[in-house]
Order: sequence, then C-alpha cells, then structure tokens
Amino acid sequence: MPLAAFPKCFLQALCVTGEMTLDQWIDLSAGFDLDGLEFYWPFTPWQNPGELERIRRRVEDQGRSIPMMCYSPDFTQPDPARRRDEVEQEKTAIRTCPQLGVQFLRVLSGQRRPDVSRHDGIRWVAECIHELIPTAIQHGVTLILENHYKDNFWSFPEFAQKRDVFLELLDAIGPAPNFGVNFDPSNSVIAGEDPIVLLEAVKHRVVSMHASDRYFEGGTLDDLLRIDANPNSGYAGILQHGVVGRGLNDFDRIFSILKSVGFTGWISIEDGQDPVTGPGDIAESAVFLRQKMQQHGLR
Repeated sequence: MPLAAFPKCFLQALCVTGEMTLDQWIDLSAGFDLDGLEFYWPFTPWQNPGELERIRRRVEDQGRSIPMMCYSPDFTQPDPARRRDEVEQEKTAIRTCPQLGVQFLRVLSGQRRPDVSRHDGIRWVAECIHELIPTAIQHGVTLILENHYKDNFWSFPEFAQKRDVFLELLDAIGPAPNFGVNFDPSNSVIAGEDPIVLLEAVKHRVVSMHASDRYFEGGTLDDLLRIDANPNSGYAGILQHGVVGRGLNDFDRIFSILKSVGFTGWISIEDGQDPVTGPGDIAESAVFLRQKMQQHGLR
C-alpha cells in the first residue's frame, strides 16, 4: 500500500506568499519515506505543459510519483452558470492529471451555504459529478469524493460534511466507473461523528485515504460549530492538524477495516499546521504509518 504526503503546512507559502517554490517542496519531501506526492491545484502550473512535464520528471527522477490531486470544486452555488463554470474548471483539472501521472482527483460537494437546501444541494452536486465522469473515464482518472471539512480558502464548511448528507449524496450519484471515496477520519471527528461508523458504511467504495489527526487548541467542538455558523475564510484557529498517531483517530481499527475489504490504494499524509515543525511532523507521521501498515499487512 503506497504512501504519499500533502504539504498542508506549506500551503500559505506555496499558494499565497510565494515563500516556497514547488521545486523546494519536492526536494524537501525527498527526505521523507514516501512513494509519492499529493498535489494541490492552486500550486499546479496547469497552463504550462512543458512545466508539468519537467515537474513530473523531477519527482520521478527521485523514485516517486504524483498519484493524487487535491481539488476543491464548489457545486452548491445557486447560480447555474457558476456551477457550469465549476464543472468546466474541474474538467480542465481532469485533462491535466495525465500530464503529471495523477490517478486520483478529488471532487467535493461545495460550501454549506445557509440559503441552499439539502434537497437542492444534493441534486446540484450529483448532476455536476455525473457530468464529470465521462471526462474522467476518457482520461483514465478516478474522481474521489472526500468526507471533507473545509477548503483552506473557503468561507463555509463542506455541504456534505455530516455523515447522513455524505451518504445521501453517494446514493444519489450511485455506483459509477472511475468514481470512489477518499476517506478522511479526522473530518468525521470534526463533524462530531465517529469515523469508524462512516468507514464501515463506505468501506467497499474507498479507493484512497487521507491519514490525518486533529486536535483542538484553545477551544472545543462546540466552539468550532459556533465559528462555522458564520462566514470565516479558511480553517478556524482552534482546529489543529497534528502528527499522525498522536490525535483522536484509532488507526488500528481503521487499517483493520481497510484490510478486511482488500484495500490497496494510496494513503496520503495530511498533517502539520506549522511550517517550522512541519517537516519533522511529516517524517514522524510517515514512520508511524509505515509501522501500522506493516502491522496490519497493508504493504
């Protein structure tokens, strides 16, 4: 079972301030025990095919690949023209993925806007994802729906954050080729729910996973819910990513369930808030996950 990493702690530096280049992240990550890197669309030079080829070669020359792309479509916008734009933009991402060797492209529902009903949101998102699937098939890319919390640059949390909405959306989409689930246990914790219950419900559809651990600093789940009730760009300050294995998730149970269904997909580390301690956190997370993968026969 291959292991990748997502540069959570460096997103501000990579996407906003420019203090870190993509090449610097690639070279830094070469020192971790990883098989691949998960890219994020905002730092991907998708308009430059030559640069995409150069980046792919740089990673592959280091003995790794770029199997996953983290993308954040927003399909719950009430304006049909805006939803159409979101679909077309993700189609562009799908077409870009083969140039980097990406196999799995994230798809989300969108933001949980107060003026969007559950019925409308489910219908709009399912329609959008159904429209994406033929393009994904054409380009050999698998769309992965994540039980998400919130994109770093969103105002509202995920529309399908809660388990019941997520499962209803999966049912509305139905079984489809080149479509599966990216399971993130920490996002269930943030939703105030048991990640094991969700995993048991979707285990046969899980094709990839984010390995993350979360904890609250200076607040509680109730405080987070109050913060998220109002527009608030990005993550709440009280919510922290931590070293995988030190937080609230039971990885023994998670890996046992994945083993029981023959899971062999990619696991991507998503930890770290502080760019100063981030490299050490990722390295420690990789060690923990390798040990757990070996313990549970997931290699």
